[in-house]
Amino acid sequence: KHCYHYSSKKYILPSNINSTLLLHYVANANVKIQLLFFLSLFNHHYHSHFIVFEFFSRIKNSLVSLLNWWSIRAIKTMPIINKDLDPAFQTAGANPGLEVWCIENQELVLMSESDHRKFYTGSAYIVLNAVFPKNGPPHYDIHYWLGNDTKKVDSNLASDKALELDAALGSCSVQYREIQGQESQKFLSYFKPCLIPIEGVFTSKQGNLNGEYQVSLYSCKGDYVVHVREVPFQRSSLNHEDVFILDTALKIFLFSGCNSTIQERAKGLEVVQYITENKHGGKCEVATIEDGKFVGDSDVGEFWSLFGGYAPIPREPPASQESVPPSAKQYWINLQGKICPIGSNALSKEMLESDKCYMLDCDNEIFVWMGRQTLLTERRTSIKAAEDFVRNEGRSSKTHLTFLSEGLESTVFRSHFTNWPKTVEPRLYEEGREKVAAIFKHQGYDVKELPDEKDDEPSIDYGGTIKVWRVDGDELSLLPVTEHTRLYSGDCYIVQYTFPGNGRDETLFYAWLGCRCVTEDKTAAISHVNTMVDSSRTNPVMAQIHEGKEPAQFFSILKRLIVFKGGNSSGYKKFIEEKGIVDETPNENLVALFRVQGTSPDNMQAIQVDQVSSSLNSSYCYILRSEAAMYTWIGNLSSARDHNLLDRMVELFNPAQLPVSVREGNEPDIFWDVLGGKAEYPREKEIQGFIDDPHLFALKITKGDFKMKEVYNYTQDDLITEDVLLLDCQREIYIWVGLHSVVKSKQEALNLGLKFLELDVLVESLSLEVPIYVVMEGYEPPFFTRFFLWDHSKANILGNSFERKLAILKGNSRDSTPNGHKSSSNLPSGRRRSSSPLPRSAGSDYRQSGNRLSSSPTPVSKKLFEGSPANNRAEQTTTPLSDPPSTELSSSNETASFTEKDRNINRESLSIHPYERLRVVSPNPVTGIDLTKREAYLSQEEFHEKFGMPKSSFYKLPRWKQNKLKISLDLF
Repeated sequence: KHCYHYSSKKYILPSNINSTLLLHYVANANVKIQLLFFLSLFNHHYHSHFIVFEFFSRIKNSLVSLLNWWSIRAIKTMPIINKDLDPAFQTAGANPGLEVWCIENQELVLMSESDHRKFYTGSAYIVLNAVFPKNGPPHYDIHYWLGNDTKKVDSNLASDKALELDAALGSCSVQYREIQGQESQKFLSYFKPCLIPIEGVFTSKQGNLNGEYQVSLYSCKGDYVVHVREVPFQRSSLNHEDVFILDTALKIFLFSGCNSTIQERAKGLEVVQYITENKHGGKCEVATIEDGKFVGDSDVGEFWSLFGGYAPIPREPPASQESVPPSAKQYWINLQGKICPIGSNALSKEMLESDKCYMLDCDNEIFVWMGRQTLLTERRTSIKAAEDFVRNEGRSSKTHLTFLSEGLESTVFRSHFTNWPKTVEPRLYEEGREKVAAIFKHQGYDVKELPDEKDDEPSIDYGGTIKVWRVDGDELSLLPVTEHTRLYSGDCYIVQYTFPGNGRDETLFYAWLGCRCVTEDKTAAISHVNTMVDSSRTNPVMAQIHEGKEPAQFFSILKRLIVFKGGNSSGYKKFIEEKGIVDETPNENLVALFRVQGTSPDNMQAIQVDQVSSSLNSSYCYILRSEAAMYTWIGNLSSARDHNLLDRMVELFNPAQLPVSVREGNEPDIFWDVLGGKAEYPREKEIQGFIDDPHLFALKITKGDFKMKEVYNYTQDDLITEDVLLLDCQREIYIWVGLHSVVKSKQEALNLGLKFLELDVLVESLSLEVPIYVVMEGYEPPFFTRFFLWDHSKANILGNSFERKLAILKGNSRDSTPNGHKSSSNLPSGRRRSSSPLPRSAGSDYRQSGNRLSSSPTPVSKKLFEGSPANNRAEQTTTPLSDPPSTELSSSNETASFTEKDRNINRESLSIHPYERLRVVSPNPVTGIDLTKREAYLSQEEFHEKFGMPKSSFYKLPRWKQNKLKISLDLF
């Protein structure tokens, strides 16, 4: 459609070709056309071989994805004819991001991006979220949302259109039914900070509504995504568990139930800000009200007067303990839509046949699994049968419906089956490469000439300083620099790397565990590195890595590395002596075979392997050392880069010895004799397959155990200071520990990572030797922040998550940090984002008690925004939403705080408090102070005693030196 020029019988490559759109069209043709399309690109009808390579390099990932798609899906996949496709879906999924359609008069209307959040309670919507990972095929999620007042005919049409959209995308999506008020967390994550449905029915000819402002009361529930629900404007709607927002024409009130969590209150502030900017043009007064506070403040009194006066909120009985969920029940759905139970308690993958549809009933969630060989009519019948099942069985409106195609099973679905087979992507990826290689070989090219994928390893400074210790039980031996490049499989090592970071030196500790080390050394290594990390004032990152599973960054730090068999620790020597094992520690008389690998002269390794022929691989180069000579063996599929690394590694072994170069296929007999005879060996490198985008999980820890909840479409703001979060990158995992979390040691955090791998919660079959990093809040290294749009200035906002939201709400300057420059963060795509400024910190009358907020003894009400009231609505509606007015925070008993321009104001006017109460970890902390200037509340005498200088001298110091001194005294 886009490339074939019929008159000249040639394929023309337009300069503006969209490879994703091209793949979309080709993927929806039948398999024969797909094959002919790609084969014809490489025959002599095409312009030139140069264009072939140009085209291939631009859509290589898409091509390999398509080849895998052929392998995963049978030829009976449903082809979609363009004339049958709804015109609204013609370009659906061509670009990453969100697309929203609304059903109006039985037709689909594509919503503009500015209307993505406007969901009407009487309408039905279809939402497509497309994610294009760096490697592998696109990910599509389709949600059809049904308002509480949606007509049945629109609900049925939304279900059908969602299936039609799935078919248009090659049946490669996961579909979800969303009911107003019971939306899934994934769905709500698209619309952060909140989604507030609008009463009525959508019409594309919306007029301006200039009536009386309607007072609304909303309940907010949730810590990472918020369920906002409008409730009747009456006192009985309030409770002690949730956060409520009362939106009036002149003022917005945030009411926090006494049993609500800090995170829920912080999310409530985000919703308040959203309402302020979108319903009040950014001009509205806002006050916060605490549950249990009697009338004693004008805002508190005003709040209760809107409900007809104050009255106690009744206490609800404690919720009953959650019952154990019933075991999943599997059903087969026949062609007539009849649901037939399957009489088996044990569920296995083999029970799912590709030409059938099944339903898995998990009580509060129901899955419909559709085999890849099922027809569109069969799928439509199965979906309708599941919807009828929920309705006829009287299931709760909270029951979620998820529709899965074969090969796209979710983690939750797979977890209900025993021994679900490991993903087949590595094999399929290799098959795909073989098919591409066959096409190129037919034209006289070898697949090894294809450009390799570039590894987007984070760019940290690899010119830092290194220290290496060898672990020998309770003893640590600091190795000389000449020994940094020589590690032994029977030993454990601790590597300390210090490098320039964001305005400060950063430190990274690795505990490297050899694959043949003894358990005692392994335990001692972890203990030693934990002690070294805890004794540091800079909160360095700690990582546990195993030989053979090292991250690329570790190799880049050491630059050149040789890993020998054997070991030098006393524990290893004792172990092999007791077991009667031959000591393989290298010496001049032992034969040794080394596999050479790496990416550059500053990242190359030689790994000792068993000295037998089966250890060879055609894709690598090797060094074979014997008593008589040194051989270099060059595999036929190795690259010029591999040959260069081989030459450099030989010099590292022995620059004075001239090796005997051997090409694969031309080996002399003596070469095979040294290896004990010729034998079969592999030809290809092990393909690890597609690596999915990282997943972020919040770990809710109770009594040494934890529950896990995925955080969808995560951002830096989802790293909540009261929680511990786990970032699963499959090849490595990160444990991020918030300053206010219950985890207080890196060893404890490391154990959480190990438990995560042992439980295999995501059914990923990850190795227990996957590298684990422990990162503390405020000390995130670049190789962690690369997964986020990172704003470094947010690290300067202190307090719990609620207090931080207050600080952000009152921040005025958006252009620069206090130092006069923007900070930025590199993204995997190469884009950069400027940071938001350092907001001015806010005082708070909240005190933390566990994960809850306890009430202060006096009524508290804070005005976050002050602006023109709603008496001039026209002026408010014309205010740009992107430039809200500056804000102020005031309170009847608020302690004074300082802004940047107040640096020289006389601090003697502040109240005086003792040092022990001003410390960050004080058991009896002072409340109502500026948390970023704790030192200002010390008396002159105690200040001089602690800092060794008067206040006037301290405030003349550079900012970084002030902060360093305050950190050392636990005042920052």
